[in-house]
Amino acid sequence: MPAVTFLTKPGCHLCDDARPVVEQVVAAHPGATLEERSILDDDTLRAEYAEDIPVVLVDGRVHSNWHVDADRLRRALEKAEARA
Repeated sequence: MPAVTFLTKPGCHLCDDARPVVEQVVAAHPGATLEERSILDDDTLRAEYAEDIPVVLVDGRVHSNWHVDADRLRRALEKAEARA
C-alpha cells in the first residue's frame, strides 16, 4: 500500500495549509500510511528540501511541494494502490 511522507518544519504556514489536505486524502485510502517528518530533525532532509517545503513523497518519490492538490494526490495514491 502507498506510503506518504509529509516533510514540514515548525512555523511553516504552507505546511499548515497543506496538512489537512494530505491528512484527508490519506484517510480516504485506508491502506495508505502517513508519516510527517520535520526537516529540522534530519540534516539530509534539511539540505535537500529546505527551500521546497512542504514536500509530499509517495512511496519515496517527490509528488508535490509548496502546494498540495487534493485531486492530484488522490490520483497518485490510486495509481500506487493499483501497482501494489
